[in-house]
Amino acid sequence: MPVWVLMGINILVYVALLLKPGAISVLEVSNSTIASQPWTIVSAMFTHQEFFHILFNMLALYFYGMYVLALIGEARFFIVYFLGGLVGNAFYLLLSGTVPAIGASGAVFALGGVLVMLVPRLKVMIFPIPVGIDLWIAIVVLGVFSLSPGIAWQAHAGGLITGLAAGYYFKRQAARRHL
Repeated sequence: MPVWVLMGINILVYVALLLKPGAISVLEVSNSTIASQPWTIVSAMFTHQEFFHILFNMLALYFYGMYVLALIGEARFFIVYFLGGLVGNAFYLLLSGTVPAIGASGAVFALGGVLVMLVPRLKVMIFPIPVGIDLWIAIVVLGVFSLSPGIAWQAHAGGLITGLAAGYYFKRQAARRHL
């Protein structure tokens, strides 16, 4: 259910912005507005402008999210998702932040980071590659594509680092319980 709720919020915000596109300026995060609009460090995590941006983020949220949810439970899932999004946006502000940014990518990369730590050899499919590859390789490939112009790679990196740290913590906790 948490994955569907987050997807629903993202989709509702996307549709609302289709109806009132000028409203995006009060939702996107940037260094020039963070002091006067502090909520944008959160609202930007639910805001998408282009169809393919929301499509790819929601597909990743669904597939990563359902798996992470099954592994760590609802409370931890929400913590990882929101912390990944917040840290991702903070990294963006610290390392660039001059152009307004939006998207759930930092939060989604956090979920991917948890999976890399907990199930690194998980096979995933990435279009157009016709065979399954290890998740950690897929995350590296997606990270490289994040360096393209117009993509807030800083948010992706912040989310991924958060997810890797959380996954390491969960893995250590599980190991201690089995001692």
